[in-house]
Amino acid sequence: MIALIDYGSGNLRSVEKALARVGGDVRIVNAPADVLAADAVVLPGVGAFGDCVTNLAKLNLANAIGEFIASKRPFLGICVGLQMLFETGAESPSVAGLSVLPGTVPRFPESKLKVPHMGWNQLRIKRPDCPLLRGVPDGSHVYFVHSYYGQPRDNSVVAATTEYGVEFAAALWRDNVFATQFHPEKSQAIGLKMLENFVELQKSGVRSQESGGRKT
Repeated sequence: MIALIDYGSGNLRSVEKALARVGGDVRIVNAPADVLAADAVVLPGVGAFGDCVTNLAKLNLANAIGEFIASKRPFLGICVGLQMLFETGAESPSVAGLSVLPGTVPRFPESKLKVPHMGWNQLRIKRPDCPLLRGVPDGSHVYFVHSYYGQPRDNSVVAATTEYGVEFAAALWRDNVFATQFHPEKSQAIGLKMLENFVELQKSGVRSQESGGRKT
C-alpha cells in the first residue's frame, strides 16, 4: 500500500489518480499509524512552506514521516513536499522543516523572469542511476509551479537540475528518499514513468520483505 499523506495542503486527487493509473494501491491517510503501516509514502505539497510544516505538526505526522524514512521504505516528496525535507525555508524562516536533508529553501533571485516559475522546463539528469529516473531521457520536459527551491548542502543528493535564472535541484535522491520540485502527476508521460518507477520500488520492497529480506 502507498500512503498519500493528507494534511490539508496538497493536490491529492491528481496524485492519487496518477499513481493508480500506473498500478499503485493508493490510500489517502492523515494518521501517524497509517503512515507507519504503509509500504511506501508520498508527501505532496501546495502552498506556503510554514503552513505545510505546521499542518503536519498539528496532525503529529512530522515524527511519523521521520520514522518511516528511517525504516528505509520508499518515500517521495512532491513540490513543497520536497522543500519540507530541508532544515529551513526563506518563505517561513521561523518555522523549522523536517530536517531530513541538510540545506535550505531560498526564493528565486530578482531577475527579468517571472516568479513563480510556472510551466514546462527541461531536466538535466545528474544521477542516471537514480531509480526514479529509470527510462527518463535527459532533456525531458516536466511541469513546475513554484517560487522557492531546495538548496542542499550536499550536492551528491541532486539527481536532476533545471535552469530558471539559476540552476536548481529539480529532483533529489538519497537512499530511499526521492523528491521532485516539479509535479510528476502533471507531467504527462514522463511524469507517469517516474511514478511507475516509484510504484515498482514499493512492490520490489514488499517482495523483498515477503522473501525474508532477500532480493527477488
